[in-house]
Amino acid sequence: MPLRKRKIPAKTPEQLEKMEAAGRIVGLALKEVRAAAKPGVSTLELDQVAETVIRDHGAYPTFLGYNGFPGSICASVNDVVVHGIPNEVDVLEEGDLVSIDCGATLDGWVGDSAWSFGVGELPAGVDKLNAATEWVMQQGIAAMVPGKRLTDVSHALEQATYAAEERFGVSLGIVDGYGGHGIGRTMHEDPFLANEGKPNRGPVIQEGSVLCIEPMLILGGGFETEVLDDEWTVVTLDGAPAAHWEHTVAATTQGPRILTPRS
Repeated sequence: MPLRKRKIPAKTPEQLEKMEAAGRIVGLALKEVRAAAKPGVSTLELDQVAETVIRDHGAYPTFLGYNGFPGSICASVNDVVVHGIPNEVDVLEEGDLVSIDCGATLDGWVGDSAWSFGVGELPAGVDKLNAATEWVMQQGIAAMVPGKRLTDVSHALEQATYAAEERFGVSLGIVDGYGGHGIGRTMHEDPFLANEGKPNRGPVIQEGSVLCIEPMLILGGGFETEVLDDEWTVVTLDGAPAAHWEHTVAATTQGPRILTPRS
């Protein structure tokens, strides 16, 4: 008798609606943070903007206190890949690449999303890095289809990264050891979603399965990182800038459904 393939747990239509309600608040918070991100503004001020939006909409910031994390957002600037702690010392400057990761919990369900943007005009190569990372995320989202398997999404992200190098004319490195994840009533659920890998492996994606799809790419082709003494901040080992994009996505028979929409 053949072994039954494991499946990524599915949410009901009602649960997906609740997750999207949380995700919409995340999208609003990200938009307000981007609007506030100007030269002279600290990452702590951006954190306060996000927390205000989240609480004003009846939710609470998922990141705050998560495993001891002290902020409502992760604010990662230039060579910080992820998990940058908001503080009053890191003040934005013209040309900075800022990655904001944000989560909100509403009625027991979590939304999680990230995007990267420039403070003013980005240097040409960094702008290409950022555009390429968003495009790679979109290709990963397109692979979030019932009947496919977990690493089909990983493989789509990896192949899109190679394609993006030619498409955008930039050398890219996939951050080693970090990736996406399941999500629902808690922010990090099984399975872990690698941003590279061979296809047709891991549990099956079914109708209602939800994953956070989040490529993280480094300009110049490097892939190694280190964690600073604060035990959170992840920086590129070679000092190159990095970009991070993320959406919470459900697989449906009508196609991938983004649960963290932002206009």
